[in-house]
Amino acid sequence: MTHAGRGDDRHGLMDRREWLRLGATGAAALGLPACAARDGDEPSAADIPPLRTPAGTGDADWDDVRAHFLVEPGKAYLNNASIGMPPREVVDAVAAGYRAIAELPARGRSDLSARIAEHVVPGLADLFSVETDELTLTRNASEALHLQSIGVTLSPGDEVLITSQEHPAGRRPWEFRQVREGIRVNEVFIPSPLPPEGEILSRFGDAITPRTRAVAFCHVTRGGHLYPVEAICGLARERGLVSLVDGAQAVGQFSVDLTSLGCDAYSVSLHKWMLAPAGTGFLFVRRDARDRIRTAFAPDATPEQPQFGPPGTAAFPVRAAIGTAVDFVATLGLEAVEARCRFLSDHLKSRLTEMSGTSGVTLLSGARDRSAPGSTIFEKEGLDAVAAVAAIEASISSHIDEHQRDGHNAIRVSTHIYNTTEQVDRFVDALARTTG
Repeated sequence: MTHAGRGDDRHGLMDRREWLRLGATGAAALGLPACAARDGDEPSAADIPPLRTPAGTGDADWDDVRAHFLVEPGKAYLNNASIGMPPREVVDAVAAGYRAIAELPARGRSDLSARIAEHVVPGLADLFSVETDELTLTRNASEALHLQSIGVTLSPGDEVLITSQEHPAGRRPWEFRQVREGIRVNEVFIPSPLPPEGEILSRFGDAITPRTRAVAFCHVTRGGHLYPVEAICGLARERGLVSLVDGAQAVGQFSVDLTSLGCDAYSVSLHKWMLAPAGTGFLFVRRDARDRIRTAFAPDATPEQPQFGPPGTAAFPVRAAIGTAVDFVATLGLEAVEARCRFLSDHLKSRLTEMSGTSGVTLLSGARDRSAPGSTIFEKEGLDAVAAVAAIEASISSHIDEHQRDGHNAIRVSTHIYNTTEQVDRFVDALARTTG
């Protein structure tokens, strides 16, 4: 086998066009081995079914897709809202990138940078209906939230309106500015379970004061509640306010058109529902918002060259592999992904509803127009949610999460395309046996 990057161009250095051609083929096209399963019986890349959009939403329809993931046999991962499970193509693409850098750093970095600029960013821009120069790659949504929050032009005494259901990563940048700069953070209480859209807008409208300059809120809450983003952004625009959205729990579960949403900024983690490598995300800043949201880094930045990204060397192999994840999701189709996630969560909700009369289970996730497709939260009377996480993992090797916030002692189950109804049923049966 000839190794890319060893020797000179006549002895196998990878041409840049060849790297860009690799797309979703990852390590297989580079001749790198796939990651081996711990029990040694993982099928080779050649044995994996080709990726295509499934015909339906049932488990059998998604069997071929499930074969692309590396989860250990017998284990069920039901905590995708925390960090997602990248498919083998993404894992191999990361390995291929580090191999390229290891064999010839300068050329590897150049090839990876080209892939990021020519494939990754355009692919993301196309998927989210924005222009390429409106996107800045980040390590995660937390970093993007910090960048968008720090970038808003504010004076001492100015107010920023957030909601009671914000993730700490969406709250802390504003608290930082409150301590350092004297701005005020005003919190609007949004109940859980989520009320109708009209009540949410009324709560936002009542909380806006003459000193309010920006509104910052999540698209989907940690517990899976779906905010009416377009309507809230419209209200902000009517009041002359900057609108900033935390999209960490939204992208990858369903189609997101950032232009149609009307927000001024949007922060994303790609390593949750989008199945990209850990440590990937992006910041979107609308072109016509660049006069009100500015970089925290570059003194010579202009609206034409906003320079939102932190300076320095990035994890080029990890970022280049984002393109593989985008290709994977785009091949399946986000509409199919949403339908599959909704199918699994509907099955879980149906099973939990059956338990409600006998096991003290209370479903907290709302109707379809108020809940994300994949995340479900519920309480079980007398059950400590934190203790239940460890108990469920120990008893049936299923990974879930707690949701002890928003006044709840709840459990969160977040199902993705590769989960099955059998895994859901096994979890519900174990839940029925779990006490204390």
